[in-house]
Amino acid sequence: MAKKKYSIVGVMSGTSLDGIDLVYAVFHFKRRWHFDVVNTVTIPYTNEWRYILEGLVGYSTKELHEIDKRYTTYLSTVINGFIKKFDIKSVDAVCSHGHTALHRPENKMTYQIGNQPILAKLLKQTVVCDFRVQDVALGGQGAPLVPIGDDVLFPEFDFCLNLGGFANISTNINGERIAYDICPVNIVLNRYVSSLGFNYDDSGNIASTGQVHKQLLGALNALDFYQEPYPKSLGLEWVKEYVYPIIDTFNLEIKDVLCTFVEHIAIQIATEINKKDSASVLATGGGVYNRFLLNRLKVLTHSNIVVPSNAIVEFKEALIFGFLGVLRLRNEVNCLQSVTGASKNHSSGEIYYP
Repeated sequence: MAKKKYSIVGVMSGTSLDGIDLVYAVFHFKRRWHFDVVNTVTIPYTNEWRYILEGLVGYSTKELHEIDKRYTTYLSTVINGFIKKFDIKSVDAVCSHGHTALHRPENKMTYQIGNQPILAKLLKQTVVCDFRVQDVALGGQGAPLVPIGDDVLFPEFDFCLNLGGFANISTNINGERIAYDICPVNIVLNRYVSSLGFNYDDSGNIASTGQVHKQLLGALNALDFYQEPYPKSLGLEWVKEYVYPIIDTFNLEIKDVLCTFVEHIAIQIATEINKKDSASVLATGGGVYNRFLLNRLKVLTHSNIVVPSNAIVEFKEALIFGFLGVLRLRNEVNCLQSVTGASKNHSSGEIYYP
C-alpha cells in the first residue's frame, strides 16, 4: 500500500537568479492532497555564481558539463546546510529542479545543471530531479511543470499566476489543465535596474517615476510569441534574441524602460486573465512585491487577485517541485500532456539513491 505522508525538501532555482529556494514540507493524503510548510529559506547566489549562471547560454557543451559538476557539488552544500540549520530529522526525498542552462524544446533539447547522480551520495538522501528531459523527449515543451501542483494543491482558484523571471499561468479549460508562459518579468526588469546599482526595483518605485514609451510598448506587444497558441514556453535565449535588442534600440532612461516594460507585462497578463469573467487569481513569485506592477494589473483586469502568505508567494515553485517528486516516487502522473504538448501524460524525473 502506498504511503500517505511524505517529508520532502523541495529545491528551486529560477531564471531571475535571486538564489536557491528551499522548502521543507510535509505532504499528506486524505481524500485529496494537503501540505504543511515547515521551513523555508532562500540562499542568495554569490556574485561569482550569478555571473556564471547569467552566461550559461554562451558556454560550450564541454564547459557546461564542468559547470554542471561544480554546481551539483555547490547545491549539495546548500541543501545540507538547510537540513542542518533546521535540524531536519526525517526526509523521504530531496526533490530538485536544478537550474536551467539551455531550453530549446523545438530542437528536443533541455539541460538543467545540478542534477548529477552524485547529488544523492553527497546528500546521503534519495533525490528526485531532472524533471524536464523526459517531457521534451516525448515532444513536449518541458515547461511549465508546476501546473499539476496548482491543480491538485490549489483547486479553489481559477488561475494560478507566477511572477518570477517569467510570468506563467495555469487554469482549467474544458476539463483539462492548461498552462503556458506569458512573458518575461524579473529577468528583464532586474537586468535594466542593475545598471543603477540595484538587484531589483523595490516595489516598482523606480518604474513608477518613468513614462510609458508608446513606440517601445508597441514593438514589445507585437512580438510573434504573443500570437502563438499554447503550449508555449520561454527561455533566456529568447529574451536575449528578441527583447533586449528591441529595448536597447530606443536608448531610453532606465526609469522609462522599467515603466514601459511593466506596462507590457500587465497588458500581456491581463489579456490572458480577462478571458474569464470575475476570475479568482492566486498570484505568487517575487513579482508580487512589485506594487506598481500589481496595481497596473488590477487596473487592467476584472479579477480578484489574491496574494497569499509570504511562504507560498516565495516558495510555491519549490513546494510544487517537492510535490512532483512525491508523485514520481509513487510512479503517478506528474507531467500533463495538456500542459506541455507531450505525446502522453507521464511520470517524469530521475530517482537517485545514496
